[in-house]
Amino acid sequence: ARSRAGAGAAFLPSPDPKRNDMWNTYIELSTLSMGVIPVLVVIFTVAFAVVIERLWFFHRVLGQGAAIERDLKGTAYRDLDGLRGVAGRFGGAMQSALVTAGLESKATAAESAERHIDEAILEAVPVMDRTLWVLDTAVPLGPLLGLLGTIFGMVKTFNVLGSEGMGAGAGAVTGGIGEALVATGVGLFIAIVGLSFLNYFNKRVRLGM
Repeated sequence: ARSRAGAGAAFLPSPDPKRNDMWNTYIELSTLSMGVIPVLVVIFTVAFAVVIERLWFFHRVLGQGAAIERDLKGTAYRDLDGLRGVAGRFGGAMQSALVTAGLESKATAAESAERHIDEAILEAVPVMDRTLWVLDTAVPLGPLLGLLGTIFGMVKTFNVLGSEGMGAGAGAVTGGIGEALVATGVGLFIAIVGLSFLNYFNKRVRLGM
């Protein structure tokens, strides 16, 4: 029975030392930054989820908009039945609401019809830029939190230097400072990624309408 148990234990996966080292480093950095690193990880995760959702949203919306534009170009001037057909074929598309607004305006002057279409655009814009406020918040918040975490880490490092004196060693001090700067690096990374996608999505909002 012992030999059988030993043979079974031989097939059990051994713990990965690299994974353990990464986890220990994460715990150490989180402690050094007074919990700022986990907060930054949460912010990045939420921002990344928003990026994925908006990428899919704009891919779908812009594809529908291009198809509606092609059909509108093939519709004759003042062909109301043709316009109703376009709006009906793309009933779930956001741009079809603009076609419907133009049809339902029943305005005799072009300026009145444009006003109704502009009102429909204003109603659609909040749907287009929904959740972009998350990226708009993460861009300035990431570096500020990272700087705060670095300050916490620097204070802890210099506290060790003050308590142990020169016996702490230059390596311990510089290593602590380097670890403290990780929080700033993570915050700047969040800001760079968030700002890039925020500008990209703002451009998509204008193209979508």
